[in-house]
Amino acid sequence: MFLSPDNLEAIWLTAKVAAITTAILLVLGTPLAWWLARSKAWIAKPVGALVSLPLVLPPSVLGFYLLVVMGPHGLVGQWMLALGLPTLPFTFAGLVVASVFYSLPFMVQPILSSMQALGSRPLEAAATLRASPLDRFFHVVLPLCRPGIVTGCIMSFAHTVGEFGVVLMVGGNIPGVTRVVSVQIFDHVEALEYADAHRLAAVMLVFAFVVLLTLQVYNARQARKAMA
Repeated sequence: MFLSPDNLEAIWLTAKVAAITTAILLVLGTPLAWWLARSKAWIAKPVGALVSLPLVLPPSVLGFYLLVVMGPHGLVGQWMLALGLPTLPFTFAGLVVASVFYSLPFMVQPILSSMQALGSRPLEAAATLRASPLDRFFHVVLPLCRPGIVTGCIMSFAHTVGEFGVVLMVGGNIPGVTRVVSVQIFDHVEALEYADAHRLAAVMLVFAFVVLLTLQVYNARQARKAMA
């Protein structure tokens, strides 16, 4: 068998985390990108910097602070304990929350770029037809920004799949619960199981290539449509 049951379990868990994270980021990141693109308030700049922070911050640093905040002595952890809920670290839910924070810029940035390039003319044309702000957002902005949204979804999913530092800090290494592919590869290397590590790493390499190739093809098609 090319992949062991443990490796298949890690792949399934990783795909589940990435899919849920991408869905949450799509719902949260799209209106956030729209606000960042349109807002003239001074606070938009600091918020934009916070959104982009995971791009330059070491994953272990972000994972450490998420662990502190969500732990039993942190602000979120104490609030959850007061409600009679378990804390998030070393759980599947905690893994998803950490992934949302870590992959946020990979959803917001492509959508933000598309919305900034949109300009005001399509919205002004829709306003002359008495379209409400909500109608303009759903029937003008989202369709015209579809390439950025698709790119954001693909990049967010792929980036979540490739996480290591954040998921190890927040999720730990619990089989079937938080042991994702990147952690599984690390375990194989630590145990000198290089053949298993190679097979799993090869799967990840092929996945990364397919993702990048898909983006190249999609962007090329969109560019041809724009020039047509």
